[in-house]
Amino acid sequence: MSLLKILRPQCLLSKRYGVLNMVSGAQQHVRHRSRLPMNTMLLFVPQQEAWIIERFGKYHKILEPGLNLVFPVIDTIKYVQSLKEIAIDIPQQSAISIDNVTLQIDGVLYLRVVDAYKASYGVEDAEYAITQLAQTTMRSEIGKINLDTVFRERELLNYAIVEAINKAAEAWGIDCLRYEIRDMKLPARIQEAMQMQVEAERKKRAAILESEGIREADINVAEGNKQSIILASEANKLERINQAAGEAEAIVKRAKAKSESILLIANAIAENHGSDAVSMKIAEEYVYAFSQLAKTGNTVVVPANTNDISGMVTQALSIYKGLGINLKAPEPSKESSEIPSRFNKSGSFSPP
Repeated sequence: MSLLKILRPQCLLSKRYGVLNMVSGAQQHVRHRSRLPMNTMLLFVPQQEAWIIERFGKYHKILEPGLNLVFPVIDTIKYVQSLKEIAIDIPQQSAISIDNVTLQIDGVLYLRVVDAYKASYGVEDAEYAITQLAQTTMRSEIGKINLDTVFRERELLNYAIVEAINKAAEAWGIDCLRYEIRDMKLPARIQEAMQMQVEAERKKRAAILESEGIREADINVAEGNKQSIILASEANKLERINQAAGEAEAIVKRAKAKSESILLIANAIAENHGSDAVSMKIAEEYVYAFSQLAKTGNTVVVPANTNDISGMVTQALSIYKGLGINLKAPEPSKESSEIPSRFNKSGSFSPP
């Protein structure tokens, strides 16, 4: 009977720290652990490990790292807990999203033992319990969201799984640090549909970018045409302004030149033999004009006395003298001088 009591911790060890950790279908996930050390009275506990000691089958104490004295036979090393961070593989499992899409998901769970007493006596197999809790929590969280949200908000999904595990694992003395979804498999038809959706989205974005490029190009061309038209109109405007200014200046200069020529002619006429010079000039112009007849048209109207040059000159001089008399300012008549006197100072008309 005493032999069975001695062998009982080893049986519990194989159950708690045995080779078989998790079975999913036909696949086995194996974790290799060290055997329980023998009680040799003087025990050296490694760093980051906690050894649970039972005395007469009852919890006695936890050995700290370093040298420890333990009595043989009455004290037994019941559990050895590692205080390091542990990575546990979460086997692949199926989960259904809220839009009825079946996913095959596996992950990795990172945890640490924070209370060796609770991890030893709070649950029979802490890793197995954590693994099952992670699987059920992951299925529950995925069932709350749709497929698109699973891809977009994977970080939030991992955070929700860690929070749910920590609430349950607090009584086991285990702290879940993080959970990461490692692989996610979709049905073939869903993958094809998603691939088609991605291709359509990329084609849509390409068409939008192409249309925006064409629009920008058209806008740039229109803006260039607008600027060119504006610049051309401004150039035409400046050209017309300069042309008008040049023509006005030319007209002024021609008028000044003509007035100076007329003044010179008048001074020349006023001198001795000026009328003879005018007669000679008119005769020259008459001969020149007569020589230009019938050059620009077929119909010609000529005076009856074309051979009488002296008569034509005399007629031209008489016309010139008549214009000179008519251009003189007429003297005001008596009646016109009396007209303003018929208006009084107030501006009203008074009859004679």
